[in-house]
Amino acid sequence: MRQSRSLALAVLALLNVFTLAAGLAVARMLPPRLALLRIPVMAARPVVNATPVLAPVDGSGARLQGTALPTAQGLAAMLGPLLPPAATGNGLGIEVADASTGQVLYSDNAGTLATPASTTKVITAVAALAALGPDARFTTTVRQVGGTVVLVGGGDPTLAVNEYPSSDYPRPATLAQLAADTARALKGQGRSSVRLGYDTSLYSGPDMAQGWTEGLISTGNVTSIVALEADQGRLTSGGALEDSDDPVNYRPRATDPVGMTVAAFAALLAHDGITVTGSPAAVAAPASAPLLASVSSPPLTSIVEQMLLESNNVIAENLARHAAIALGLPATFTGAADADVTELRRLGITTPISLVDGSGLSMSDGIAPQTLVRTLEAAASTPKLRAAITGLPVAGFAGTLSAGNSDFGGIAGPARGVVRAKTGNLATVATLAGLAYDRAGDLLIFAIMAPQVPGANQLQPAASAIDNAATGLAECGCS
Repeated sequence: MRQSRSLALAVLALLNVFTLAAGLAVARMLPPRLALLRIPVMAARPVVNATPVLAPVDGSGARLQGTALPTAQGLAAMLGPLLPPAATGNGLGIEVADASTGQVLYSDNAGTLATPASTTKVITAVAALAALGPDARFTTTVRQVGGTVVLVGGGDPTLAVNEYPSSDYPRPATLAQLAADTARALKGQGRSSVRLGYDTSLYSGPDMAQGWTEGLISTGNVTSIVALEADQGRLTSGGALEDSDDPVNYRPRATDPVGMTVAAFAALLAHDGITVTGSPAAVAAPASAPLLASVSSPPLTSIVEQMLLESNNVIAENLARHAAIALGLPATFTGAADADVTELRRLGITTPISLVDGSGLSMSDGIAPQTLVRTLEAAASTPKLRAAITGLPVAGFAGTLSAGNSDFGGIAGPARGVVRAKTGNLATVATLAGLAYDRAGDLLIFAIMAPQVPGANQLQPAASAIDNAATGLAECGCS
């Protein structure tokens, strides 16, 4: 027994020696910085005393006692130095209003039409939501016409070939799902080969707007606007349709988006065991033709938010056309522009506007700053239009107001996260329209439009000046 006890003690002693030696070896292997680690302890008193970012406001919307709305004089004194003509050029237009009452607090050249660039998308967002309702979806179908299956374009601007990466939102409808459902239906009929047709008749007229150039396609800004298109014509470096929502893909887009979409669908059918015979051809598919399969887009609210956040031109043009269809107007650029304006008038907005497209890519578009302000006021106060507010980029955090995603990435300081606005720029145009909480917690709605920037090389200074003005609104007492 004593011998066993002695052996156990010897083993324990050897284990202790081994453990200490291993510990020393591991310690020598650790990076030096780990030696600086300290065990967390609770501070005896607050290390940082936080102060409110914004003054509190009560639920009634009443102003804080002792505070006053910004005045025209105060806003002029603040905005003037931040928007020098040397940076913004001639024709600068500005309007600032109190969101709670609609009271115009400051106005300079605000009733004059100005080239809006992508702030046009605010108009299109509100018009589409008003005409279609926030829950509208766009459906792509496959119908059977005799011995031919026909892929029918439903004007879904988010349609993809295959599933997007799991991080992308919203999740689009896919041709892959449509092909799988179509193949299942055909096999149920005992068929393993078909002729394939396609129907793009939902839209009519030119597929490029007045003032657009082929350069807009080669620089990755847009494709021709058609009712059947996958992945918005964005291409990978290998020339295939890109299954990802990549707003900074500026590679040339598809020059034949319909042809590429139909070819992708044919390949998917083949993968699912259905052989396509002959070459796909245009076929009219009446609404009464038997339905084999269909897929539907995300709801309009999600699509509007995506459009505004990334300033998506293809989505904007499709939404304007759907507004035209809802109003019984031609699904053309002209009909879409008329639909945008018609919906504004129905909302009681009668201030100046003249459009030729729904995205703002055309230099022929014209919107007055006060029209953008009135439209944002309507969106903020009308529940079914609210996606036109929630989709706006957020300064410093999201969309085209975040660093590196547009020329308008310089809003900083207290304005980060406080300013939400739609950006707009063309070669010599810089515009911004949105909302900002001022220092007292008042919600201001604003539009700043510089339609005559001195030159293309001055675009960044002009955008930076407008960024500074938006930052000024967020910091403003201006009484």
